[in-house]
Amino acid sequence: MLEGKTDYYARKRLVVQAKNKYNSPKYRLVVRFTNKDIVCQIIYAKLQGDFVLSAAYAHELPRYGVKGGLTNWASAYATGLLLARRTLAKLGLADKYEGFAEPDGTVQLIEAAEDAPRPFKAFLDVGLARTSTGARVFGAMKGASDGGIFVPHNGNRFPGFDLETKTNDDELLRNYIYGVHVAEYMEYLEEEDEERYKKQFATFIKAGITSDKVEDMYTEAHEAIRANPAAQLAEKKGKPAKPYRRLIALNNKQKAAKIADAKAIFEASRA
Repeated sequence: MLEGKTDYYARKRLVVQAKNKYNSPKYRLVVRFTNKDIVCQIIYAKLQGDFVLSAAYAHELPRYGVKGGLTNWASAYATGLLLARRTLAKLGLADKYEGFAEPDGTVQLIEAAEDAPRPFKAFLDVGLARTSTGARVFGAMKGASDGGIFVPHNGNRFPGFDLETKTNDDELLRNYIYGVHVAEYMEYLEEEDEERYKKQFATFIKAGITSDKVEDMYTEAHEAIRANPAAQLAEKKGKPAKPYRRLIALNNKQKAAKIADAKAIFEASRA
C-alpha cells in the first residue's frame, strides 16, 4: 500500500547505478526533519532494500555543547558535520579528508588528494522536503560537505543567493553556519517582546546561553565534533529480576472446585 512517503521519480535517479560499476554502492546523504530532531544518514540500496552505512542525529548535539535549538539551520549544519566525520572515521578516510575546519561561507567542494583514495561521494536525498532557497536540508548538506564528504552541489539554494547576479553572500551563509542569525533574533526579541523571548528561548535561558554566546557555542561544538565524532551507545537499563513462576495446569477436580468457589462468591454478592 502506498503511503505517500517517497518521491519515486527522485528515488529512481538516486538509486540506479551505471551498469559498468560492477555492483558498487551508490551512496545517498539522506536528511530528514522531525519536530524535535534531525536525522542524517548515509544509505545505499540493494535488491533487498536500503542499508544504512552510518547515521547522526541532532539529539546527539548536546553532548558536544549545543544547549538548544536542535532543529535550526546551524544545528542542521552541525549534524551534517557529525555524520561526515563519523562516516570517514569508519572508512579510514578521516585523516586524508579533513574538510574545511573553519568554514567562511564560500561554496567549495572536496577535491581528490594526492596519493590517497578518492573522496567518499554521496548524493543529497531530501525526500519530500521543499527545496526552497535557504532550506535547512542544505544546511545539513553543507555540514557534510565541509566535513569531508564529496557532495556534488552548487550554491543556488544557500541562504543569501542572489537570483539576479547569480552570486552567493558568503558572509550571510557564514552567519547561518554559526547561528548568528539566531543570536540576532534573540537580541531583537529580547528588546521588543520579552515575554515571547522567555517562552521561545527558554532552553537557551535555562542553559545560560545569551545572544552573545551563540556563535561561540557552535564554534566549540564544531571543534568537539571533529575531536570525537564516535557514536555513544545508550546505556541499557537492566530489568529487575523476577522469580520464574511456571503455571501448572489444573486437573478436572481442581477446575470444578475453582468454578464452585466462583459461583459461591457470586451468589454471596447477590444476597
